[in-house]
Amino acid sequence: MASSSRMPSCFQCHSSSPTPDHFRNGWRLRSGRHAQLCPPCASLYEEGRFCEAFHKNDPGWRDCDSCGKMVHCGCIVSFNNHLILDCGGINCMECSRLNFLLERNRCISLEPEIRAKESYQESFGQSPVDSQYCPRVTDAELQQVSRNPKATLTPLFEKVLSESDADLKFARLVVPKRCAEAFFPDISDLRGLRIKIQDIEGNEWDFHYRYWLDCGSRVYVLEGLRDHIVSKKWQPGDTVTFYRVEPGGKVVMGLRKTSAGPQIPRYLS
Repeated sequence: MASSSRMPSCFQCHSSSPTPDHFRNGWRLRSGRHAQLCPPCASLYEEGRFCEAFHKNDPGWRDCDSCGKMVHCGCIVSFNNHLILDCGGINCMECSRLNFLLERNRCISLEPEIRAKESYQESFGQSPVDSQYCPRVTDAELQQVSRNPKATLTPLFEKVLSESDADLKFARLVVPKRCAEAFFPDISDLRGLRIKIQDIEGNEWDFHYRYWLDCGSRVYVLEGLRDHIVSKKWQPGDTVTFYRVEPGGKVVMGLRKTSAGPQIPRYLS
């Protein structure tokens, strides 16, 4: 009696073919082998539509927390089609990849700022200013500044302009106390002193630097800024950044408009 061998068949639909190469690998089985699928079933699996076609009425369907798409989480076929979140939800793989790329790009964009803050702390030790006044100028931006390779530009602090800072009626800038005491000249009486500050074009401005007392605490101001405010078109929400140039110890004041990137000196003579 002649013996007959069993023809290979599709794991899902059981269609058979005498040619083993007719089938393609699907998911890995517990035995370690791959499920053999006919071309139509294999195409559905490779396109991620296998469970949608064959398991539509099975339990285990959940919606992706990011996009809301229904994902089957109840079989070995869909094991690699979703990511379980710490909060207990799931993300489909498309959203998981997108979220990973967005987070990676966010981290990459923060690296220059992080390096700038580390460099700032290395320069001054424990930060002499509150975090809201720490300058956000990057190493790459600083490298674009100096025409004199021997000069060193150090960002000192920055401040977002308030309504009163940008008001021509006052024509003054309130300087944060810790910033003033860390980076500006010492003043011993209420009369203050004249101070020269350069803008990013290299123009020198003569301001009056003084303080007044408020409940026993000093409030530091730069006064006589009317022409400077008009020239630079200060607006509430803009950011002024102060730098120190060595050698010489010059103080430079730049302006970053609300909708623009950091503005920094293009000279260092």
